[in-house]
Amino acid sequence: MYLRIVVARIDGHCPVYKTGDVFELKDGYRLTAEKPLCMHGLAALMPFYNALRFIDPAAIGLADKEDPSRACVQCPDAVDCTGGGRVVFRINRIEGEL
Repeated sequence: MYLRIVVARIDGHCPVYKTGDVFELKDGYRLTAEKPLCMHGLAALMPFYNALRFIDPAAIGLADKEDPSRACVQCPDAVDCTGGGRVVFRINRIEGEL
């Protein structure tokens, strides 16, 4: 089992991600990506990534209303103040090996 993280939406302009970008987390600690990652985005994922390997996203209030089996989190960029871009990530738990 592993987690697949997808950039679902960007409010404003993000200099790192584009909508549809994907990275994955295997074994709870092996991060794989084909493109550079943003530390602000990773910081938003840190409190939840390990729990999401084992529990339902709804149990911690992160269930995506479109698909409750996946979680949603967002980076902390205050786009209205910074002129940057707030990124929304969808986190899918994938059975099997990466």
